[in-house]
Amino acid sequence: MNMKWLLVLIASAFEVGWATGLKYANDALTWTLTGIAVVISFWLLLKAATSLPTSTAYAVFAGLGTVGTVIVDMVFFNASINIWMLAFVVLLLVGVIGLKTVTGDETSERGVHS
Repeated sequence: MNMKWLLVLIASAFEVGWATGLKYANDALTWTLTGIAVVISFWLLLKAATSLPTSTAYAVFAGLGTVGTVIVDMVFFNASINIWMLAFVVLLLVGVIGLKTVTGDETSERGVHS
């Protein structure tokens, strides 16, 4: 796996953290951690987007963050689950994987190596 895609994956994990924090933060510490997660997630995405196609990197970031947030809500916060929600989350995940699969590394396509 390309190191830049790994950055997108880690950025998505931090997105799950701040998206969850936006809903559940209730004191100075949790709001501070939420803010830190926002900064880290977008900084990592920015680093990755320097050599990946920005539209695909952002779509993968947002898609994985969404899937992760839904999973965290279901597992840790007992969010309701229905078959349609699961079907659309799977569809979103398939789309993200498809985008990643059909999109190459922009810098290697131009002959530039990072």
